[in-house]
Amino acid sequence: MGDLIHALPAITELKTHHPHVRISWMTEEAFADIPLLHAGVSDVIPIAWRRWRKQLAHRQTWREFYELRKRLRASQWTLVLDCQGLFKSAAFASLAGAPIVGYDRRSVRESAACLFYERAHSVSWQLPAVERNRQLFAAAFGYQVEGAPDFGLMPGARPSWLDAGRYALMLHATSKASKEWPESMWIELGKRLYAEQDFKVVLPWGSAAEKARSERLASAIPDARVAPRVGLKDAAPLIGHASVVIGVDTGLTHMANALKVPLVAIYTDTDPAKTGVVETPRAINLGNIAHCPTVEEVWQAMRTVQSVAVQQDEQHAEALC
Repeated sequence: MGDLIHALPAITELKTHHPHVRISWMTEEAFADIPLLHAGVSDVIPIAWRRWRKQLAHRQTWREFYELRKRLRASQWTLVLDCQGLFKSAAFASLAGAPIVGYDRRSVRESAACLFYERAHSVSWQLPAVERNRQLFAAAFGYQVEGAPDFGLMPGARPSWLDAGRYALMLHATSKASKEWPESMWIELGKRLYAEQDFKVVLPWGSAAEKARSERLASAIPDARVAPRVGLKDAAPLIGHASVVIGVDTGLTHMANALKVPLVAIYTDTDPAKTGVVETPRAINLGNIAHCPTVEEVWQAMRTVQSVAVQQDEQHAEALC
């Protein structure tokens, strides 16, 4: 999911410079709702590689694969841009039967992907993922990257199941145990949010194990609520209406960044300089590989982004008046 969100500002910028370009986005079926959150994306083409690779001997798998190829070949594509830079993504891009553009061998994540490219561009590995995408799009379509990234997302209506009032969203679930923040720290932070900020804590989840953790945390944090299971499309309103989001290294944390919610992103097993959220006055990265942020560090960062958000929102309201 993070790879998709990292590409959204590049879509915004491309549509600004070439407003008549029609953009279709091919992505894994589980994440197909993410591109549709951006007004610049006209169509999403889902693929099911995660499912197909486990069922390569099944006739249905190959039937779906050929239907995908048929759908891609039915359109006259001007250009295919592989912004993921993997052999897998380049191979699927080749099904469209159009020129493919990607990163050059010094810039790409997997050098074998370059075998499929008609044109390739050099983009520094020193740049964060969001900026690498912006630079690739700009090189492919002939414009210069300018200004701060704009993810182009809007939160939509507040979920009807949420009670009135302010809430803090705790995104505790991630793909690897080494990226998790200890439950004892979540509990201590949740208690402080309730006692000192009068925030209700909301705990989303996506799997049975994550639901069990949400329930354990909710039982220890006063007036906390375990969210119902929501899809990616419904996650945007839940995140976008939060007063503050605290999240580990997961795609939903990047969605919070895209929605410009006051955000503290916690890293314990990855380097935020490479794949962290885009830092702004409303968003802070904490931690690093083998460095677990303390509750006090997270608390102080949360107070900082929250204070900035309140000031900016007040200034915006005055400007509208």
